[in-house]
Amino acid sequence: MTTIRPGNERGHFDHGWLDTYHTFSFADYYDPRQMAFRSLRVINEDRVKGGRGFGMHPHRDMEIITYVVEGGLQHRDSMGNGSVIIPGEIQRMSAGTGVAHSEYNASATDPVHLLQIWILPERAGLPPGYEQKRFEDEEKRGRLKLIGAADPRDGAVKIHQDVDLYAALLEPGDAVAHELRPGRHAWLQVVRGDVSLNGHRLHAGDGAAVSDEERLLIEAAADAELLLFDLA
Repeated sequence: MTTIRPGNERGHFDHGWLDTYHTFSFADYYDPRQMAFRSLRVINEDRVKGGRGFGMHPHRDMEIITYVVEGGLQHRDSMGNGSVIIPGEIQRMSAGTGVAHSEYNASATDPVHLLQIWILPERAGLPPGYEQKRFEDEEKRGRLKLIGAADPRDGAVKIHQDVDLYAALLEPGDAVAHELRPGRHAWLQVVRGDVSLNGHRLHAGDGAAVSDEERLLIEAAADAELLLFDLA
């Protein structure tokens, strides 16, 4: 069964400095039908104006994944980490017993476009942690590249939950397939472009929840970038 989450039906707020879309209920956006999918709790698509951002604020007991689409995001946290996240990189911050961080557009003039993803951890009270890794476009072109996992194989970042996270860059006519083991579920998030998922047409910003299926076939109708979550 495949359930489409249209991008134009997400929660949307334009704060002037921040234009944001919420796939699931978050902050002032509440929809009891859209609370989460399995352990996937938040997918926020943010566009932040130059010189603006989120001041230091706390989190607990959440795996926070940041994926930058365009521009650069300046990160600082109470663990002493400071970096700029750019396209091609993935950042994982485990909030665990408590961490504070800030996120600002690294440019004073150009916008930054990013996805921030929250995944419920396997258990509460984990020690806070941080990873940031780069995956070259060639590793993702025409294929699903593992970028995050509970078992951080193939250079993926460690996610403290039973989830495999893949990224792909597809050109028109490209097709990739993913087998779902029994009892597994999937979420596909289209970052850019147009694809079909098992015959369902999806556009940038759309998501799709998949359960009780054995195989996913993703075909690109235009240049596309996507994230695929394989979830318990």
